[in-house]
Amino acid sequence: MSLLSRKILFLLFLAFSAALLQGCAPSPDIKDCVTGEPYGFFGGLWHGIIAPLSFIFSLFSDNIAMYAVNNNGGWYDFGFVLGAGILFGGSGKASK
Repeated sequence: MSLLSRKILFLLFLAFSAALLQGCAPSPDIKDCVTGEPYGFFGGLWHGIIAPLSFIFSLFSDNIAMYAVNNNGGWYDFGFVLGAGILFGGSGKASK
């Protein structure tokens, strides 16, 4: 096995181990987050667009999060991904 293959295998092992240990982490009580109407598609779209700023500000404040826990599921997720894709140019650059 070449050195490059061993490095890749080692990195995959580390990633798998991190993902496995992440499942043991405690999660916050969702009852504190669920207040009012859940965010839908447009809320997810907006949160996807402002995701980089939310990430930077969340490093300095515990009151700011990138992702709304109080959401309606698939449509919020779709809006979030679409918003993040709009911000970073989507796949338009890759098609050239």
